[in-house]
Formats: sequence, structure tokens, C-alpha cells
Amino acid sequence: MLGPAFATLAGPVQALHAAPLPCRYVGQARIERGRHWLVPLLAALARLPKDGEALPTEVAFSAHGQGEQWARCFGRWPMVSRLWAHEGYLREQLGAVRFEFDLQAREGGIDWSVRRVWAFGLLPLPRRWFGGVRCREAWQGERYTFLVDVTLPWVGALIRYEGWLEPQ
Repeated sequence: MLGPAFATLAGPVQALHAAPLPCRYVGQARIERGRHWLVPLLAALARLPKDGEALPTEVAFSAHGQGEQWARCFGRWPMVSRLWAHEGYLREQLGAVRFEFDLQAREGGIDWSVRRVWAFGLLPLPRRWFGGVRCREAWQGERYTFLVDVTLPWVGALIRYEGWLEPQ
């Protein structure tokens, strides 16, 4: 999806995305959910994990149709999504929510910017609701790192999860 920009990624980021499928990465994550009363409902719709510090984390990557499946497990909480390319963008189905992202290589990592979102695969949601979504893949030393920070205008903080992974 990144084309020639893939060569500008740091080694750990390249390695994760170039690994032959299926493959498995393990590491650790910290997860913090927001406190608004709607957060549990929204988190359930997207099948987001619960709070936790220093959670053992595993991601199993596998081929799925014309794309991939990322089966994440944060402690005992699974979070599975399907990802595929669509007209130059990346789509991800996470529970009842479908995202379309623009991926940009920057400073050795990848920034994910939300372009479009649908509920239940067909109901488009206003893009402005998702201006507070930050997703970044990066590296620290030889480890792949990730950060997902989601703030919604009418809820505030929804979830923030960050951590690191290494190949298993």
C-alpha cells in the first residue's frame, strides 16, 4: 500500500509487514478506556479490549480472502479485525465498525488517518467525528511499537492502547 515509501520504514516496521503469513508477534500493551457512560457500548460495537497495564499481548497475522486477519489478544481480551486494500486505501472491519484509512510513511513509521467510517458495514458516519483518532506504527530499538488513541467529540476519550511487539 505504501509503494516506494515502504523502503523508508524502520527495520522493525518493515519486518512486521513483510513477514510471510501466517506469523505471530508477542509483546506487551497498556490499555486505557475513557470514562463516559457511552464508552462500554461503543467499545462493545468495535470489540475493543478492557483496561490493563503491562498486558501480555499477542497478534496472529494470517491471510483472509483478499486481505489479512489480525487476531490480537490483550491479556484475556481478544480483538480480531480483517484488513484489505480498497482503491489505494486500507479498510479494516473491527466488530460492527468499518474504517477506511490513508496510510503515510513518516519518520520511519506509518501514520493511519481515518478517511471514512461505517457502522454495520453500510451506515456512513460523519468523518468529523473521527478527527481525534491517532494511529501510529513506529519502533524503539529493535521492537515494533504501536499507538492507537481515539477521542470522539461527544464522548471524549474512547480508548488509548500502546505497546510493543517482537516476532515469535
